[in-house]
Amino acid sequence: MRVATYNTRDFLDDHRLAARIVRAVDPDVLCLQEVPRRLGAPLRLRRFAAACGLRRCGPHRGSGGTTVLLSPRVTLVAGSHHRLPVRWPDRTRGWARARVRLADGTELTAVSVHLGLKAPERVRHARSVLAALDGTAPLVLAGDLNEGEDGDAFRLLTGAGGLRVAGPAGPTYPARAPRRRLDVLLASPDLVPAPTRAVSVPEGVWARASDHRAAWVDLEVPRPR
Repeated sequence: MRVATYNTRDFLDDHRLAARIVRAVDPDVLCLQEVPRRLGAPLRLRRFAAACGLRRCGPHRGSGGTTVLLSPRVTLVAGSHHRLPVRWPDRTRGWARARVRLADGTELTAVSVHLGLKAPERVRHARSVLAALDGTAPLVLAGDLNEGEDGDAFRLLTGAGGLRVAGPAGPTYPARAPRRRLDVLLASPDLVPAPTRAVSVPEGVWARASDHRAAWVDLEVPRPR
């Protein structure tokens, strides 16, 4: 199963080009951050999903601009969107969850998260999401963490949270000349990263589509017993 994550900066850049990138990546599950949240947001997201060849997993209102899109190759078992508390007038934050099933019966929970710009808040939000996901497996948590591996929220997710870094190998931000790996995919230990097929995207295209680069990983999902 291919799981991808992408911060699309509220479609302020060339969202059609972003959709072309998604089609090239061809994920089974796409975790999105910074999708439109206000006037006309549902219609704009439906159009983006259609341009990607994907479908929504439910209304994303109240999710702080996070959601999950799904390919026709997977079936939605259950989906939900959640808000994380922030102090006004800070940008709203949230997370989205989708439980999906492949044709062979294997299932996976994918979670899209977008943590904030303040380190203590990131830790509180990471702790809240982990509490809600307690016991969930197999699990992929993907998104824009706004910090690297030396951050406290990152260490919480990969320490007490029991998740492992599945990808990507390189930096994702800023899109024009990436220097930081802010966009990551973390997986539960029962998911094994498989050799990931490379996707050719011209260097000049990334920064025209968003200020982040998309990231993705191929995972071996354990079959039901």
